[in-house]
Order: sequence, then structure tokens, then C-alpha cells
Amino acid sequence: MQATGISWAPTEKTIAKAALDCAYERETAALLQEVQDRAKNVLCLDDLWQLHDFLSARRHDIEGKYEEDCASLLFGLARLVKEGWLTGDELTGLSPDKRSKVSALARM
Repeated sequence: MQATGISWAPTEKTIAKAALDCAYERETAALLQEVQDRAKNVLCLDDLWQLHDFLSARRHDIEGKYEEDCASLLFGLARLVKEGWLTGDELTGLSPDKRSKVSALARM
């Protein structure tokens, strides 16, 4: 992976992929629980359409968030840290420079 002057060692690619997979599992598990909770409150057609709209928006957000596009990988990892789906410790093995950039971006 190389983009915007950042090169990725093979082990770093593996670490980043594992981190994305872990965050994806956490976020989708939380989404499933939220949908189950919301579905209990669907009492009329308007409620159903609201649930549909919520799911459509979440699908769009999640599908874009977990792309392994090397041009935006640091930004994606930082977003996941900022949102709480990843911790900085889960990025151990990335170069100190990359971890520092993820940390700085997550604080923005």
C-alpha cells in the first residue's frame, strides 16, 4: 500500500486489516443490537419507514468507512479510534509515525 507518500510494510498491511476487521465486527454487532431494540418499537408504517431510513444511512456510512483504500487508510483508522471502535493499542506494530498520525487525526 502506498499513497500520499506513505508506504506500508506487509506486516503493517496485516495489522491494519486486522484492526479494520475487529472494528467492523464491533460496529456491526452494536448495529444489530440497536436494530433489534428499535424494531421492538415499530408500531405503524411510519415507524417502519424510519427504521428503513436509519438502516440505509448506516449501511452507506459503514460501507464507506471500512474500505481498505490505501489513500485513506490512516484517516479511516483515525476515524475508528475517534468513534471508539478501535483503540490505539490495537494498532501496535504500525510504525511510530503512522501511530502518531492516527492519534493526531483522531483528536481532530
